[in-house]
Order: sequence, then C-alpha cells, then structure tokens
Amino acid sequence: MARTLIHFLYFTAKERSGTLFLLAFILLCSALPFIYAAISPKQVLQEEEKKLISTFKNQNNNPGKTSYANESTAHDIPYNNDAYNPPGPASHFYFDPNTATTGEWMQLGIKEKTALTIQKYVSKGGHFDVPEDISKIWGLSKQDVNRLLPYVRIVPNHKAPGKNNCSAYEQKPYPKWEKKTYQKVDINLADTSIFIALPGIGSGYARRIVNFRERLGGFYAVEQVAETYGLPDSTFQKIKPYLFVTEGNIKKININAATTDELKKHPYIRYQLANVIVNYRLQHGDYKQAEDLKKIMILTDEAYEKIKPYIALQ
Repeated sequence: MARTLIHFLYFTAKERSGTLFLLAFILLCSALPFIYAAISPKQVLQEEEKKLISTFKNQNNNPGKTSYANESTAHDIPYNNDAYNPPGPASHFYFDPNTATTGEWMQLGIKEKTALTIQKYVSKGGHFDVPEDISKIWGLSKQDVNRLLPYVRIVPNHKAPGKNNCSAYEQKPYPKWEKKTYQKVDINLADTSIFIALPGIGSGYARRIVNFRERLGGFYAVEQVAETYGLPDSTFQKIKPYLFVTEGNIKKININAATTDELKKHPYIRYQLANVIVNYRLQHGDYKQAEDLKKIMILTDEAYEKIKPYIALQ
C-alpha cells in the first residue's frame, strides 16, 4: 500500500487527477443500486393506491353523490400491474356504459385497467346498443356482468362519438340532378366567348379555333374544328353535338390571280403546292374550272376535296 502511495506521488498532476476521477466514478457506480432502492417510486405508488382506495370508500359511504373530485387520481398512477387493482368495495347505481366515466366504472367495482379499456373503446366510436353488450368487454368477468346488468340504462338516442347520424341524412332530400344543356353554336359566326361556353373549351382552345377559322377563310364542315392544333379528339366529341355551320360564309381564293405567297398562307396549301399551281397557270393559261387542278401531279384527290370549297376562278 505504501509503495503504491509512493508511486502515486511520482505521477504528474494530470495523471493524479485522472486517477482520482476514475476512482470516484467506480465508487459512484457501486453506490447506484443502493441509491435507486432508497428513492424507488414503489413507495409513492403505494401511497397513491392508499389515497385512491380511501377516496372510493368515502364515496361508498355517501351513495347520493355521483361526482368524483379525485377521479383524475386513477390516471396519475403509472401503468403497471400493481396499479390496476379494484378501487374498493363496489357500489351500485344506474349508469349508461356509453357515457360512464372511468371513476364511475371504478366505483361500480371495475378495475381501472378495464375501465380505461372501456373508455378507449367508446372514444374510438364504440357503442353499447343493449345492456347485454357489456358482456363483450374484455377483462370484465361474468360475475361482474351479472351484477351490473340490472343497473344498465342506455339512453335511446345516444350516438357514439364519430358515428354518423343516419336519420339526419335521410331527412335531407338529395338535390335533383339536371343535365346541363348547351346552346347550338355556328362555328363560322361564334367568337371566343361563345366557344368558351362549350364543355371542355377554355380560352386557349377558343382562340385556336377562331384563329384556325380565320386562316382557312371559314369552315365548310363541323369536322374541320377537330383539325384545330392541340384540340383533343375527346373534347371535340363532347362539343360536336352543339356545333353547326352555315353555308355561304367561306372566303375563296382566286387561283387565276393569287400569288405563291398568298396561296401558301392557306393551311391546306403548302409552299410546294402553291408554287406548282402558279407555274401551271403561267404555262397553260388561266384555269377554266376547279377540276383543272387535278392535272397537277402532286395534288392528291384527298387534298383537292379539301381545298375545293376555297377555290374561285375570278
């Protein structure tokens, strides 16, 4: 021991401080079990149980009272097996299991754990419809069920929290659904505000339809609206029943006088076709009839039928 002390004196100040700290830590760890045993919450729990039992004994001696000033005491006890004992001698009074508090269940002689289970069941929408339903409570013995059944009084119109009151819905008549009707639209005369009134047509589609009509020189068929850039076919099918076209509103192009630049502005006539139409006219003279365009090799029958309503000879 003396030799150890002598060696300790030869340590540096930092080494001595570290050694003393280590010894103090070891002593503290050794003493912890004794400290914990001295301040264990078990004694506090036992005191709380004594207070709870005393409270319900006093209430049992005054059966006319139905309020519980110390009802919250039961909830303050930590959750362990020792805390879920019967609160004391059971008293009997009429009660509704849908509205009974934890304190009332405990006054009836039900363990706190079972009472809390019932409260949780009711708070989540559970409901007791008939007195015999209390037999379904987990943890409630058959003896307790038979003892409490004569005192169960369920309020007829009581609704469990979270449940819908169906009768309220039954009394409200459903609004009568009426199919929305739309007015017919002349696609050659309508402006953007008229097109917007159609189902599925916003300001963007309305502007595109009007712009496409102006570039064409007017529509000669309802199906031409479907050619509007970006317009989905599903949307066109929705509005098609409400569209119609009047004849005589087509702006025609004089193919015997129009230049290549004038012709190529039309959506149905590309630059190549416009150039050929003009060159053919310069080589063979004015067109006598619209069918003369069929002599142009690059013009298909389908393309001819599309541009025919827009062709004029003078």
